[in-house]
Amino acid sequence: MSGVKPAFTKEELLEKDRNYVWHHISPHNDEPLIVVSGEGCWVTDIDGKRYFDGMSGLWCVNVGHGREEIAAAAYEQMKTIAYSPLIQSHVPAIQLAEKISSWLEGDYRIFFSNSGSDANEVAFKIARQYYHQKGEGTRHKFISRHRAYHGNSMGALSATGQSQRKLKYEPLVDGFEHVPPPYCYRCPFGKSYSSCNIECAQIYDSIINWEGAESVAGVILEPVITGGGMIVPPPEYLQIVREICDKYGILLIVDEVICGFGRSGEKFGHHNYGVTPDIVTMAKGLTSAYSPLSATAVRAELYESFRGKDGISHFRHVNTFGGNQVSCAVALANLEILERESLVERSAYLGQQLSYRLNLLLDHPNVGDIRFFGSACGIEMVEDQITKEPASADKVLQVVQACKQQGLLIGKNGDTVAGFVNILTLCPPLITSDEEVDFIAAALIGAFDALLEGKEVQQSGHKPIADDQQPQASQAN
Repeated sequence: MSGVKPAFTKEELLEKDRNYVWHHISPHNDEPLIVVSGEGCWVTDIDGKRYFDGMSGLWCVNVGHGREEIAAAAYEQMKTIAYSPLIQSHVPAIQLAEKISSWLEGDYRIFFSNSGSDANEVAFKIARQYYHQKGEGTRHKFISRHRAYHGNSMGALSATGQSQRKLKYEPLVDGFEHVPPPYCYRCPFGKSYSSCNIECAQIYDSIINWEGAESVAGVILEPVITGGGMIVPPPEYLQIVREICDKYGILLIVDEVICGFGRSGEKFGHHNYGVTPDIVTMAKGLTSAYSPLSATAVRAELYESFRGKDGISHFRHVNTFGGNQVSCAVALANLEILERESLVERSAYLGQQLSYRLNLLLDHPNVGDIRFFGSACGIEMVEDQITKEPASADKVLQVVQACKQQGLLIGKNGDTVAGFVNILTLCPPLITSDEEVDFIAAALIGAFDALLEGKEVQQSGHKPIADDQQPQASQAN
């Protein structure tokens, strides 16, 4: 699929871009990649060059690009009715709420919004109001983690533990505290996993006491810190945090915006650790980004506390576009694909295959650690394996650009913590074929080889990017 030919030349479009478009989380960029079409795991730019979408857009296009049945679902819903507010109800929202609850494998009530930031804001408001209605109105604080990302809105940014994201926007919202991340490669407690007491989880007990348990409403965390560096916790971590929350009567909010809908190799990331959250937030893979939609899932017991009769016991929050019919129809079609094509299981398999191939990079002097969670991967670059000094931004960018030259788009943890923007990220669509796994590995290894040799990457020896020679997407196991 080459896409529709633009009405303007590339230079004309770039000039219009420079004049009118403000790019997301980027310095002023006078030469952006202009993407015009996508099919399967590949996107095509305005010059006709194809790239493997190694980040699934922004951790979200789980079922790949160009799914006609999703477009058809949106079209049919638009023809029927495109919008009515969820002050009342509609059939796609009812069906989707039931489907999400079944995926969560629990008894949840679903509040729909537009984005992950929205979903987390809803979670904070629900938690605070819940405790007020229980007669525990002093509980207003939330504990998050350094390095974590929970959104751009003022409350979600306050929960975010990335200092560079907050520069020039502070002061933010009161009531958000942070603990060190479960970062085994750079343990904040100076321990190694073989001899530690999982201090990264036990610290919650201490901070709850220091803050006063009667003031803490919730703990919010991703199963794995994704955008902050693909920081994967010890296997016992989440269960310990759950037990500490139960000990003090605190809500556990699990942010599944990235880890959910198969990315972890399970339906949701917390399923990998056998815990049951009180509140679950989700977005991205819910629709595979074919339409904006997010959800906040709340345990039935919490929901029932909002049935009071004092006039202000209901949840007084509205989102104009949240849960509109079209987005719900898109989500239902997306989840049908994930189930029919066994893409949750495929994600676990992809992670295994990529890990097998990319572990060769552990011998490279500029690779300190490689971390996987399902099919998501983080490669931590260093200047030296012994000192673990984080790699310079230039070295990281060299690898990103070398991959791009070979037709592979990957990510990095930009704008997080000063001095630690050194982690490459990979999050391929769940439909990635075995041949495409080989392509990803060859491109990354070639990029690191070029870095070691101090020269531009050579495409010889790696998959070329000509249309007639590129690997084709497989949508089956």
